[in-house]
This record gives sequence, C-alpha cells and structure tokens, in this order.
Amino acid sequence: MARAHARENDPRAASRALAASEGLLEQAKDAGGDEPAWIDFYHHARLSADAAEVFRDLKNPKAALAWNQRAAAMPPGVFTRSVGMRLAIVGTAHLQARDLGLGLELGNRSVDILARVRSSRALDYVREFSTALAPWRREPAVRDFIHRTRTELAIGGPR
Repeated sequence: MARAHARENDPRAASRALAASEGLLEQAKDAGGDEPAWIDFYHHARLSADAAEVFRDLKNPKAALAWNQRAAAMPPGVFTRSVGMRLAIVGTAHLQARDLGLGLELGNRSVDILARVRSSRALDYVREFSTALAPWRREPAVRDFIHRTRTELAIGGPR
C-alpha cells in the first residue's frame, strides 16, 4: 500500500502505510513461531527494500538511501530479479541526490543482472533509472549506458 501511495505522491499516506507494515512485522516477530502464513515471505529486509522504492518515488533520495542501508543483502543467485530491480531503485535515488557516478555504477550493475532475466516489470525499473539520467544526457558515460540498455535490454533512454 505504501508503494501505491508513493506513486500517487502522497508522502503522509505512504509513511503511515510503512509504519503499519513495520507494526505488523513486529507483531509477527513477537508471536515467535506462531506467525501467520500470510507474512512468511515478508521480513525487515524486504520492508527496507520496499521503503527505499517508496522514497525514491517520492523524490526523497536521503530517505531512500537510509532505508537501503537497513536492507539486508539479498543473495544474488536466489532473488536475481529482485536484486537487479533494487540496484536500479537505489541507483535512481543516487541520481536524485545528484551523484551521477554512483548512480551509473549501480545502473550498470542492474543491467548486468537484468539482462539475464525476462521481466517487463524489471525493465520498467531500468526505464525509470534512464529517465532520471536526463539532466546528464550529453555525458559520454550516460550515452554509453543508454546505448547499452538499447542493445542488451531493447529499451531507450532520456530524451
């Protein structure tokens, strides 16, 4: 729900939904081994990754990067698509914070992973990253990245 509110640019509702998610996770943790089946796939690392995306969408790179720090590292071989998408999200947050170098580094790592995955959703994350590159579209490294996404992922870049 927080991600939907962020897409609608409603930071208060997104923050409330994130807080509610945190509360549910704490309740499940406090229940010990009696967690409800519906929460078994959701954990603090996933919440942190979702929160990073929420704050990226709200154009709050400082919060996005802080939540990313809280996220536990996901094993690349297990959640390949998730890792690739998360790299694109965090790379976009770095671009929003005006850090082209680190943003491009993460964007390229995202393409390294997502070039091996077939997922239209994953490609959307790379498209969003590419759109965030618009202020630097004349930079050679950005042109190289856009060329790479066109050839390896068949997607374009900023205009």
